[in-house]
Amino acid sequence: TAQEAHEAIRPTDFALVKAGAESQEQRLYDLIRKRAMGSQMADAVIERTVATIAISTQPGVTLAASGEVITFEGFLKAYAESKDEEVLGDEAAGTDSPFSRGLPPLTVGQRLPLQGLRATERFAAPAARYTEASLVKKLEEMGIGRPSTYAPTISTIQKRGYVEKDSRDGKERKFHVLTLDGEAVKTEIRTETFGADKTKLFPTDTAMVVNDFLVEHFPVIVDFQFTAKVEDEFDQIANGREQWTDMLAGFYGTFHATVERGQDIERSTLGSTRVIGLHPETGQKLTARLGRYGPYVQIEPKEGAPEDEKAVYASLRKGQFIENITLEEALDLFKLPRIVGEFEEKSMTAALGRFGPYIRHDSKFFSLTKEQDPHTITAQEGIALIENKRKTDAERLIKDFAENPDIQVLNGRFGPYIVAGKKNVKIPKGEEPADLTLERCLELAAATPDKPAKGGRFAKKAAPTADAAEVADKPAKKKLTATKKPAAKKPAAKKPAAKKPAPSAAKKATAKAK
Repeated sequence: TAQEAHEAIRPTDFALVKAGAESQEQRLYDLIRKRAMGSQMADAVIERTVATIAISTQPGVTLAASGEVITFEGFLKAYAESKDEEVLGDEAAGTDSPFSRGLPPLTVGQRLPLQGLRATERFAAPAARYTEASLVKKLEEMGIGRPSTYAPTISTIQKRGYVEKDSRDGKERKFHVLTLDGEAVKTEIRTETFGADKTKLFPTDTAMVVNDFLVEHFPVIVDFQFTAKVEDEFDQIANGREQWTDMLAGFYGTFHATVERGQDIERSTLGSTRVIGLHPETGQKLTARLGRYGPYVQIEPKEGAPEDEKAVYASLRKGQFIENITLEEALDLFKLPRIVGEFEEKSMTAALGRFGPYIRHDSKFFSLTKEQDPHTITAQEGIALIENKRKTDAERLIKDFAENPDIQVLNGRFGPYIVAGKKNVKIPKGEEPADLTLERCLELAAATPDKPAKGGRFAKKAAPTADAAEVADKPAKKKLTATKKPAAKKPAAKKPAAKKPAPSAAKKATAKAK
């Protein structure tokens, strides 16, 4: 099976009670040791009692109470997993509560006095979002993949933008608690936080569209049972019970035909367009959809508007999704670009681009940090951002030339180098970068070949430089003959060795002659 190759994490010597220099290391070792010991011990025996309680004033209505008593500890003597218990009302405040006590000794038919009665409003909780660990556990349960593929799979869906690992703040909501006090019912309103997630995996809008597309057009491929079946076939091939060629033929026969049909699907039919609402001032329709560069909202032109009137677009911010963005949040996105202030008698404009938020000043772009928001950044923060970028660029610049601004001597990650247009030129050892002249930079740039196109040694060769153009005709003819001559003169290559043999070779030749 998929789990056969994995050894458990266990102590090498169970007699060793403590290990590790730091407290965290000792606690981790203690956890591993106790759990490993517990896995080899007998099962615990627990006696559970369930009491059914009838209500004298409400015939047909019953209450239930349960309690547990451990009659044989077994592995629990060495290791017991902690349980997340719901903390309610008085327990949260640290006071004693009749609802927190264990089940007392009871007899059949015993009359129980009412000590307290409380009803707490509860909301149905959605399924918990996956963490990387819980997702791996789910894959194991469903038989999808194997230990060697879990980490690459989770890493790939994050790199491709289908899933992002993030923490989200929760929201507050109110709930009611009703308590019977004598003959009166007291109502209390409390608040709780819901929806908070820490370091969980969240699907993106791109994932929603891709998933819907695959489920609609490739239902067999994305079926969980199909994936598990393929894993079983891999095991059959590994055991020699099935030929891999037969397995691939059976798969690609139907798969290829399905892919061919998918080529004819119209791009416009992919994804969904959600109508958010109408603009409160103009009455124009606001919609949310997924585009080439991610999710966005747009204000569509009114019906009957001139043809030259185009829709206005705005990208969604991080944490916003097509399915739940509100009209107010969508309208807030169209506040960009906005003028933040002025610096050096020129305006600073905050905007959101393809590669993230930025400030534009004097036809130059300055990317915002992760903590900065283009909607709230102030003029002072914008000025500091521009000055910091200028300072960084100044430290990077070693030398430039006013007569040729395309040539610069910069200090890079791996040391000083020359930038000549789009070409990076290495500075020879022994030459001081600050002392380089424009003529020397141009000379080094001309001697540096252009970066080859992608494709390795089979890529198309770059055109000759201006210096090489003068002698391009003659060498070209020589190269054609030179490539043929070595092949024709291979036998002749041995003659020089025969005419002027090395001393050792000469002795061998005479020895053979004798």
